[in-house]
Amino acid sequence: MEKVNQTSSVSEFILLGLSSRPEDQTPLFILFLTMYLVTIMGNLLIIVAIHSDPQLQTPMYFFLSFLSFTDICFTTTVVPRMLVNFLSEKTISYAGCLTQMYFIYALGNTDSCLLVAMAFDRYVAICDPFHYVTTMNHRRCVLLVAFSFSLPHLHSLLHTLLLNRLIFCDSNVIYHFFCDIKPLLNLSCSSTFVNEIMITSEGSIVLVTPFLCITFSYIRIFITVLKIPSAAGKRKAFSTCGSHLTVVTLFYGSIFYVYLQPLSTYAVRDRVATLAYTVLSSMLNPFIYTLRNRDMERGLRKLMARRKS
Repeated sequence: MEKVNQTSSVSEFILLGLSSRPEDQTPLFILFLTMYLVTIMGNLLIIVAIHSDPQLQTPMYFFLSFLSFTDICFTTTVVPRMLVNFLSEKTISYAGCLTQMYFIYALGNTDSCLLVAMAFDRYVAICDPFHYVTTMNHRRCVLLVAFSFSLPHLHSLLHTLLLNRLIFCDSNVIYHFFCDIKPLLNLSCSSTFVNEIMITSEGSIVLVTPFLCITFSYIRIFITVLKIPSAAGKRKAFSTCGSHLTVVTLFYGSIFYVYLQPLSTYAVRDRVATLAYTVLSSMLNPFIYTLRNRDMERGLRKLMARRKS
């Protein structure tokens, strides 16, 4: 009984981060601070450009503005804590660790649901263009966004509560740069059977189902586009999907690599892969959606011209 009381009183964890070498801390701090500032500025520009340009008041850009907002929140949940750890103590409180994990999973799955909504928008626009205005009306768009922001919090709350019931002992060192569920389960000295069952069942459903919905949408889109007789029409149709497909590939590719592996196989390479969807994806999204999108380019030029004047 005495041992249980002692092991259940873990008050903080140590986040080892990306490197434990002192000479790496300052360069890493500068690198991730730069990436964080670029992420914030890029996504803010996307949001402001969309809401200030009447020509961008369409469902696709409505969803994109919320995706940019979620990316700002998502990267803010991860990077500031990393920056503190680079230059000071690498500790995080028990409550702070669970709180960080909660918001990372909630916001990460919100990103996933918004990508599904954007895929559905492209599906309706290409496969059923005559009913696009009525199908993608404002009320339905708001409901899709509301669903995207509410359901992930239930998923995140479930896994946070299940983790909170575990006992931690022997070590409080997390071999990661944020509080992730796999390294935390590895630290527990109590049974993680229920947690692993829920990750395998409910977690896999929440992770894979959005990807399957996106895949189904794009299979239908490709079939429809291939039936377009003109090459110009095919290029125009594919150009409206190219940016979204690039984001989906980067986001889900890294997530599947990390989370669709057995708990026992967690290794250092997973930390590197995690950077792709926690930091890199949020930073690159504004560039991906701007460089290959003439409407967004025009909207940003208008915004810049307005600021200069």
